[in-house]
Amino acid sequence: MTQIQSALTSVRASLQEGVELVAVSKTKPIELLFEAYEAGQRDFGENKVQEMSFKAEAMPKDIRWHMIGHVQTNKIKYMAPFVHLVHGVDREKVLKELDKQAKKVNRIIDCLLQVHIAQEETKFGWSVAELETLLPNVSHYPNVRVRGLMGMASNTEDEHQVRKEFSDLNELYRTHASAQHWDTLSIGMSGDYSIAMEYGATLVRIGSAVFGARNYTS
Repeated sequence: MTQIQSALTSVRASLQEGVELVAVSKTKPIELLFEAYEAGQRDFGENKVQEMSFKAEAMPKDIRWHMIGHVQTNKIKYMAPFVHLVHGVDREKVLKELDKQAKKVNRIIDCLLQVHIAQEETKFGWSVAELETLLPNVSHYPNVRVRGLMGMASNTEDEHQVRKEFSDLNELYRTHASAQHWDTLSIGMSGDYSIAMEYGATLVRIGSAVFGARNYTS
């Protein structure tokens, strides 16, 4: 068993029932993705459209590709034919372009609305007020299906802060999930996914705990 396959086994064993694992494969070479694939992993997360497109072309077609990075509207057309789920829809301009490009390829593209929950200004996302203004208008985009919410907690050692951020997002999610037909709450990464599961995560995005540190190479 390879290091990656062993890590995957360990991570999967730590997940609660019903929680999906997206293996964050950004910057990782295709050989390592194949190791994960051979261990049964089918959901991979990338943050650059060009890299995701290259990997999608080279790898088996039953892989579900997740766009987890900040979305540039001029790149949406390249991923529209194949992307499984777009996590980081953080502004209406992205929804409009997703809808436009999905229509061109005769698809309905699933996405999540990214809510800004962190202390850092560098993180993207809707404010609660912006989100609640948007929700009545989601039906204006028939080729986009909003499946739920995504959030990134502050990069901090303060567990209380992380818990508060996940709790607030979970509350927002539960407030609207039934009316909006949501089923996905994407919170939690390698360092905080165990906490995220306490606050209703249905999908966790895990990179370093699967593939090793960011500078890890084969």
